[in-house]
This record gives sequence, C-alpha cells and structure tokens, in this order.
Amino acid sequence: MNEMAAVILEEVGDGVTLVNGKKYMADAKGALVPLENVKPADKLEDETVRKIMHFARELSDQIARFRGHTFTDLGEFDALLEQEYGARKGGRKGNRTYQTIDGCMKVQVAVSEFIDFGPQLQVAKGLIDECLNEWAADARPEIRAVITRAFNTDKEGQVNRSEIFMLLRLEIEDERWKKAMEAIRDAMRVTGSKQYVRFYERDRPDGQWRAVTIDLAKAS
Repeated sequence: MNEMAAVILEEVGDGVTLVNGKKYMADAKGALVPLENVKPADKLEDETVRKIMHFARELSDQIARFRGHTFTDLGEFDALLEQEYGARKGGRKGNRTYQTIDGCMKVQVAVSEFIDFGPQLQVAKGLIDECLNEWAADARPEIRAVITRAFNTDKEGQVNRSEIFMLLRLEIEDERWKKAMEAIRDAMRVTGSKQYVRFYERDRPDGQWRAVTIDLAKAS
C-alpha cells in the first residue's frame, strides 16, 4: 500500500501560496491556480489592489487612533472644566464646541441620536387616516404626499423618519391631527447615539470657516 506524499503549503505573501515548492494563487472560488497560468493583467490588477489596500488599512488604523486620542483629550479637558467650575461644556444632548483663543480654529462634537418608534405610531396613523377620509378632496395634495411618504404605505411597518418629522411641522388645527402629533412624539424612542467630531479653521477671526476634511470623498 503506497503512502500519500505530504502536501506542504506555505504562504509567501502577495496572494501567492507555495504548494510543495510550486507557486499558486487562489481564485474567487478558492481553487489554486498555478502562477504561470494567471494572466499578466490579472496579476498586475491584484498587485495594485493589494498595494492600495495596504496603505488604506494603515490610514484607517491611524484615523482610529487619532479619533481615540481626540476624544481622550477632550474628555480630560471636560473633566478639568467640571472640577474647576462644577459644570460641563455643551448642551443637553452633548453637542459642544472648543475654540482657540485667536478664534481661527475650532473642534465641534455633535451627538446624533438614533430614534425608533413605538406602537403609538399606529394610533397616530389611524387618527391621520380619519382626517384624510373626512377632508377628502379638500386635503391639499402636498399634505397627502407627505403622509404617504411618511408611513410608506406600500411597505407595511416601514416609516420614513424624515417625513414623520415633516408631519410634526405642519400647522393643522383639527383636534384629531393634534392628538396624532402627540402620539407621534410619545412614540419616539432614543435607541442609541453616536458622537461625531469635526474640525474647522480660518485665516482670521472674521473669515469663513473651512472644514479640515478627513473624509476621503471630500478631500481636496
């Protein structure tokens, strides 16, 4: 009985694997393709993507470290401020702005809340439907459009949050409408929040602020 020869695999980098001393590259299906059978254009594309991804990962790690250091520095400053004056910087939601003495640089922290809606939203929809049915042809088409988009009636259970907030801005005196708006407010639930930090600078105190862009799509 012949014993099967041992297969020796070794990763040599750049997507190349040595199998018993011979070079292969894995395709998208996981199959090993002999390196000499890989088209030069495909190999060049592979090398280009791997090079870019190497720098992208390094930059992503650097940005993550920078974000961590930024919030640590601001947190330490807030703690000193609270210790000194017994108050924290910022409003009720945690939005706050830090600025240099010359007024030419500032760091803004914005807190974005994630909002979901409870069962009261269905009560609100019922009241709004009553209003629409009674108003019939007298209802302005733009109001009907906002309501349709807000509750997204084509997809059961799904709502458009921005359009829901548009409803709250409409001035309608019908008592059922007012109760519906109250039900919408009661339905709102903050399910979480996230902090965003933004950086700005200008050449002089009365100049226009320019964002210091870290977003790759917006970088000049």
